[in-house]
Amino acid sequence: MFKKSKAFSSFSVDNLEKAKKFYGSILGLEVKDNPMGILELHIDGSSPVMVYPKPNHQAATFTVLNFPVQYVENAVTELEEKGVHFEHYDDEHLKTDEKGILRGQGPVIAWFKDPAGNILSIVETI
Repeated sequence: MFKKSKAFSSFSVDNLEKAKKFYGSILGLEVKDNPMGILELHIDGSSPVMVYPKPNHQAATFTVLNFPVQYVENAVTELEEKGVHFEHYDDEHLKTDEKGILRGQGPVIAWFKDPAGNILSIVETI
């Protein structure tokens, strides 16, 4: 039934203008206003991701969007220069280094949050 469906992802934020600035200016994505009062994030080669306002928004406790990059460390440095702060984990099964990068436990990955507190990641491609 859904084999040929053009599925898309969506998540909520508490402030659409802050989200528009973050995803457009900081992350450099193409962001479009949708007539339904939501944002469309256009990421090369995929269906648009919908970002919608929700008055009682609660940030996701899991990663809502992953960005593959060639070198995570370079992307972390570039985003830090733009004011993005990376998450640091020191759990038994999840330990990041001083830059907030997980290494040696699967793909090299780093997590950060959008202005609404949703968790995003950058993942190193092989």
